[in-house]
Amino acid sequence: MSQNYLVVVDVQNDFVTGSLGTACAQAVVPGIVARARDFAGPVFLTRDTHYADYLATQEGRLLPVVHCVEGSEGWQFVPEIEALRSEREFRVFEKETFGSVALGRELGAAAARGEVASVEFVGLCTDICVVCNALLAKSFAPQVRVVVNAALCAGSTPELHKAALATMKSCQVEIVQA
Repeated sequence: MSQNYLVVVDVQNDFVTGSLGTACAQAVVPGIVARARDFAGPVFLTRDTHYADYLATQEGRLLPVVHCVEGSEGWQFVPEIEALRSEREFRVFEKETFGSVALGRELGAAAARGEVASVEFVGLCTDICVVCNALLAKSFAPQVRVVVNAALCAGSTPELHKAALATMKSCQVEIVQA
């Protein structure tokens, strides 16, 4: 039986109130929490995960802001998402880079079995991890409706948020403002 899936991307402390937090991210968290709480189908979470050597990695050299170091407070999901994760046993995809190939493979395999009607993405940051994961989903499950709920995403900046939405739209990802 085909279901709608929800993917909540990187709603972690460091992207909300921590080292890479923004007012835009803080503003969308209540809506993301409500969407995850009320969603009837499977909900997956991605978690950006880095290690003590982060600044020595390519990403760390290009974005020299330590964030989401495994086990740190910044790496944790925001408390409301963590509570839902525990209560509803949401599946978590740890990722050391922007996109989760494991998530893409999981969605592709489920789609091949006819289990996926659509995949909706919400979360942080629109211009980095949301865009990468949405495009991976489109790549691994090209016949599945992939949707990004722009009202429940925040980018590094408002301009980069808009640019990422335009890029995804050009790649046949449906953009909604719900």
